Amino acid sequence: MTTTSAEGAASPRARGRRIRPEDARSNNRRLVLQALHREEGLSRADIARATGLSRVTISDLVGELVDEQLVVESGRGHRSGPGAPSRALALARSSRNVVAVSISSGDTIEGAVVDLGGTVIAREVVERGGSTGAEALAVLGDLIDRLVRTAEAPILGIGVSTPGVVDGAGVVRESSHLDWHDVALRGILFDRTGLPVSVTNGLNAAGMGELSFGKVDHDLLLVRIGAGVGAAAIVNGAVVHGRNWAAGEIGHVVVTEGEGPVCACGRTGCLEAWLSVPKLEARLAAAPDAEAALHVRREAGRCLGIALSPLVATLGLTDVVLSGPAELIEGALIDAARDAVAARVLPILFDDLTVRLAETHGDLRLRGAAALVLSETLGLA
Repeated sequence: MTTTSAEGAASPRARGRRIRPEDARSNNRRLVLQALHREEGLSRADIARATGLSRVTISDLVGELVDEQLVVESGRGHRSGPGAPSRALALARSSRNVVAVSISSGDTIEGAVVDLGGTVIAREVVERGGSTGAEALAVLGDLIDRLVRTAEAPILGIGVSTPGVVDGAGVVRESSHLDWHDVALRGILFDRTGLPVSVTNGLNAAGMGELSFGKVDHDLLLVRIGAGVGAAAIVNGAVVHGRNWAAGEIGHVVVTEGEGPVCACGRTGCLEAWLSVPKLEARLAAAPDAEAALHVRREAGRCLGIALSPLVATLGLTDVVLSGPAELIEGALIDAARDAVAARVLPILFDDLTVRLAETHGDLRLRGAAALVLSETLGLA
């Protein structure tokens, strides 16, 4: 990716590659919107300091965004020097809507219309009734049609979170839950609605939701603990997909060589065999007393820490976010995971590390589908 510094000048890494004026302007526009997405009430001078752009550039861009009703002047700021007091700016969160849809790995499809701040305006949940293939596509399309009609403002786009492997063109390469194979979901929904469409898998959507609407403004690793265990890594605001669009399969990393429970994949000691909700609940139910149950939680946490350690060390992560049942994860399990990471990485890497529950876990995939649209249309992340 080409990088630019203030005013869109090419960085040394991009030297030799021509940066078009429209590209620089688009980048500067994203910087302004990102600043207001993170914090309301900024003045033009505040934005200039935060982005490194000149006040003339900021004034020009803000004027353009106000004309488009994406930004509003919300009041007067404090006087910081001679002349008129500054005007406070805010993202006009109700000025645009996004249609977000989350297809579960069970039998439900949840959809919502949200504003730019992630506030839900309308919501609907439908049952697939076991439908797969073309029938599941029809259920999804009908739900999206109804949500589009419910919108209260111009629609930026449609975001879809789905189980399975999704490539960069919005093609669902493989989803065993839906019996979809090489389904061009982005193209199908665009042809149906005429609206921009963003598609990602459930884990990556959850990561985007936490990044955009949680309390993280940088890199993170989100680990989903459910029927299986998977992860989404977000670095510099972008999801790490991997060559085959299947990065994040940490559930089948062997964490106890030659010992431990047998995994569904046939191997012994996989993280998923230790940490998935069904496996963990079964061992807790079999524990004879509270002390034994505590040991089960600690052992599951230790195994998680073993799997996390090389990722923390390689990527220099400071935030690991866990999504799953709080009653299983909080307390001893998280503490044991932290301890296991601390024992395996340099102190400089561990000192700033946070391992915690997701801030927005209730609607994580749904909000992440909306966040993907905001990222791809407005550059908000």
